[in-house]
Amino acid sequence: MASLVQELQVPHINIQVTIDHVTPVMPAAPIPVSSGDSLYLSNLDDMIGARVFTPTVYFYRCNCSSSKEKRVGEILRDALVNVLVPYYPFSGRLREIKNGKLEVFFGPNQGALMVEAHTDIAITDLGELEVPNPCWSPLIYIFPNEYNYKMIDMPLVIAQVTTFRCGGFSLGLRICHCLCDGQGAMQFISAWAATAKTGTLSTSPNPCWDREFFLPRNPPMVKFRHAEFMKIDETSSLTSSLWQAKPLQKCYRISEEFQTRLKERAQPQNHDQPCTSFDAMAAHLWRSWVKALDVKPMDYELRLTFSVNARQKLKDPVLQHGFYGNVVCLACATSTVSEVIEGKISSTAARVRKARQSVTEEYVRSTIDFMEVDRPTRLEFAGKLTITQWTRLSIYECADFGWGNPVYAGPIDLTPTPQVCVILPEGEGAASPRRSILVCICLSESAALRFKECLLEICD
Repeated sequence: MASLVQELQVPHINIQVTIDHVTPVMPAAPIPVSSGDSLYLSNLDDMIGARVFTPTVYFYRCNCSSSKEKRVGEILRDALVNVLVPYYPFSGRLREIKNGKLEVFFGPNQGALMVEAHTDIAITDLGELEVPNPCWSPLIYIFPNEYNYKMIDMPLVIAQVTTFRCGGFSLGLRICHCLCDGQGAMQFISAWAATAKTGTLSTSPNPCWDREFFLPRNPPMVKFRHAEFMKIDETSSLTSSLWQAKPLQKCYRISEEFQTRLKERAQPQNHDQPCTSFDAMAAHLWRSWVKALDVKPMDYELRLTFSVNARQKLKDPVLQHGFYGNVVCLACATSTVSEVIEGKISSTAARVRKARQSVTEEYVRSTIDFMEVDRPTRLEFAGKLTITQWTRLSIYECADFGWGNPVYAGPIDLTPTPQVCVILPEGEGAASPRRSILVCICLSESAALRFKECLLEICD
């Protein structure tokens, strides 16, 4: 069984980067807004959890220094200039209006930001590019004296191209989550990549803004409990044991065979409502995490939250093709500590399935209305694990800028949010077809040992 779950090492390396150019990037042609104009952001765009820049990095091993007349940075900047015409909201800025709500506004001297940099090491010096690594942080541009979670008056796309001694390069991206969810970001990056590859503006599908599609009802009608947003007193040992222990980023490769066995174990006895692979894996990760952290007291109510793509849920009316805004809703499963660690995996998977299926069109509208009447101003961590699934995003396929797919594409550092678990697809360097998944989570060293032991336990 141990061969089916493999812990992957996160190598420590010191990357010294020299910044060569920092250049604002403006749209190449007139856009349908003027200085002083603003754009509405929906309550799904403006959730407290979306008020972040999502940092990702893409590595390309090719020797691009001899393959093109232009520098990589020039090619990507020229393509971004063109893509910012149809995707013009990314050239604006965020500002806060009444009741703490955000909107996109346009003024002089804005635009996206392109940074060109170089390092004297080779990509091979980074080791196997398999898992997220906090040591890659210098490949993402941070403004001098930038404070954590700064959103107001920031470029909404920040791209850093770092060339390596070997001729390969990385593309470090920070994209404002308020403007797009994961699928929307893939749509934007795909258009940018296709434009860079062909030298001609290429957008398929054509981007659609239309955030008014998600206007709150008048009057708002909150029809669900929305436990995902509830303020709960932390009376358990969970958050203190995590945040005070200086958690380490741990990554595990989960084989296809293990996923299949787990899914079989997690099925309900009557098979009336079978669970999905995600239901089974989320339930197992939740239980392993709670066991590893030895959460007390046993009657404390826990929350497992995860995003559900609601695009296919919207029927009346249907969401326009090419919409790239946030269309994800937080699903929330609840259970006591004792139920999670002592109950059958099929029972926990059933709770996950019920939470996932509860995200209906009405639930989406209720979430929007909830945000309108009781907008959360901070993230709630009490008793909560959040699982983020990237396996259905085309993070590799969408990012061929002309040098093939990246050998790694994904996040960098999870340690600032230790109550988040990320499920990633295997990288391009893995044996094809890529059917294993990567599970990345933050734990103390002692809890990580217990977590791996718990992962291997799939028998009730």
